[in-house]
Amino acid sequence: MYGWIWARLPGSTPVRALLSLLLFLVAVAVLFTWVFPWAEPLLPFNNVTVNNTGGSTVQQVGTPGSSGPPAATPSARPSPSRPATGGKSSAPTIDGAALPTSVPLAPTGVTA
Repeated sequence: MYGWIWARLPGSTPVRALLSLLLFLVAVAVLFTWVFPWAEPLLPFNNVTVNNTGGSTVQQVGTPGSSGPPAATPSARPSPSRPATGGKSSAPTIDGAALPTSVPLAPTGVTA
């Protein structure tokens, strides 16, 4: 299809490139001006249902009262990101394992 369009455009290669860019911009403008606004009411993007009335609850695996298998226990080695005093930390965790709060820009532990 693009070869057919390219063969029918007049002029040399730079003129054809400019005309093809112009055709692309006209096609995008037509889509955003008329086609997408016409199609939006026909699409179900506004019919989103999020509620908690389904009767199922989410429980963490391994907590008292859960029916799933116990969670895997972390190694006996203490994590350096956990507080040593046993107090609550404001750092985000998943199953007790601390998540990183920053990502290094360069690889760590790699020597040249």
